[in-house]
Amino acid sequence: MTNDLRYTKDHEWVRLTASVGRIGITDHAQQQLGDVVFVELPKVGTSVTAGARFGTVESVKAVSELFSPVTGKVVAVNDDLQKKPETVNSDPYGAAWMIDVQVSNPDEVTALMTGEQYEAFVKSGH
Repeated sequence: MTNDLRYTKDHEWVRLTASVGRIGITDHAQQQLGDVVFVELPKVGTSVTAGARFGTVESVKAVSELFSPVTGKVVAVNDDLQKKPETVNSDPYGAAWMIDVQVSNPDEVTALMTGEQYEAFVKSGH
C-alpha cells in the first residue's frame, strides 16, 4: 500500500501525476481473483467515466469488470498485459498498471479513499 495512490470501493487504484492518472487493480483484488489469464483494456483515445466500466480481468475463477476511478481520455494502455496477464498477480501496483487517463476533473481523485481508508474498507469485509 503506497501513499501516492487513491482507491475505489471496486478495488481499483489511481496514481495522479500532473493531470494523468495511472490506473490498476489492488493487491486485494488480484488475490480475490486468483491467477489472471486475460485482461481486456480500452484503446488509446477512448473516453472513460468515473464509476463506469472500462475493461475486464479474467482469472481462472471468474471474469471481473474494471471500473474507472476518474473521468477523462485514455492516453496510454499497458499492452504488455496482453502477452503477460499474470503480471497483475505479481506486481499489481507497478508493472501491471492498466491505463493512463488524462483526468478531466482532478477533484475526483481527492474524493477517493486514501491508503489508510482503503485498508480499513478491506478489513471491514469488502
